[in-house]
Amino acid sequence: MLLVLSALAAAVGIVAQTVAARRTEQRDAVDPGILVRLATDRVYLFGFGSQVLAFGCAFLARATLPLYIVQAGSSSAVGLAAVIGLVVLGWRVSGREIAALGVLAVGLLLLVGAAESSVAAPMPPELGFGLLGALLAVVALAFPAARIAGAPGAVAMGALAGVAFAVLALCGRPLAAGPLLELPLQPLAWLMVASALVGQALLAAALQRASTTVAAASMDATTVVLASVLGVTVLGDQIAAGGGWWVAAGLTLVVAAVVAMAVVGRSTREPVAVGVPA
Repeated sequence: MLLVLSALAAAVGIVAQTVAARRTEQRDAVDPGILVRLATDRVYLFGFGSQVLAFGCAFLARATLPLYIVQAGSSSAVGLAAVIGLVVLGWRVSGREIAALGVLAVGLLLLVGAAESSVAAPMPPELGFGLLGALLAVVALAFPAARIAGAPGAVAMGALAGVAFAVLALCGRPLAAGPLLELPLQPLAWLMVASALVGQALLAAALQRASTTVAAASMDATTVVLASVLGVTVLGDQIAAGGGWWVAAGLTLVVAAVVAMAVVGRSTREPVAVGVPA
């Protein structure tokens, strides 16, 4: 139930954030002020609140579930967002994008089928420093990526956002087991907050450049792959007996779907509903 609620809240958040991001000024450079400008938009704040709810549900689910199933469930939000945008706001979603989303869904289902409940192992200190280095690398790579226009730029910024959110997921896995009242005293908790802010800024930039499905799919697939692999190899996430091939096939399909989204994604923007309150 937590994963279902997380996916629904994330989908609503993606749609609302897209509407807000598309009507704010776009700059062809790293734009630290984008979140400040968006903070004055009530639609974006509603979307951000939905994302916070999605994060909270996913965070609690990570206490007992491996990252590959939690992130797989959260990643289904990209499909739900496309449906919501299509039905409510009249967004255009091409048949090829729908096919790519179908491939993404199959890959995610394979990951779900291989899932086995487990409690995370303590995070080694060297991994914590590695995650900090990865987040700093994301910030550095965002500068050249911000100069890429259209769907390729959305994929680049979305993928970087995905790395930031993978850092968030990896930090959250051992923290979710508690005690929750001690979170402010944990360095990993502050790294989790920093990665969330970086990821949100990069996602907003990606949503300005191309369709929601392109931006969100590249972000989610990157997060799923990185979090799944490191969750299994470092944090002790378990795979059901005989499920190793399922995980490998699922991750392959997810990556293939993202490549397809980058190739067929529209560089034009979905129409934004008129009269949405700012």
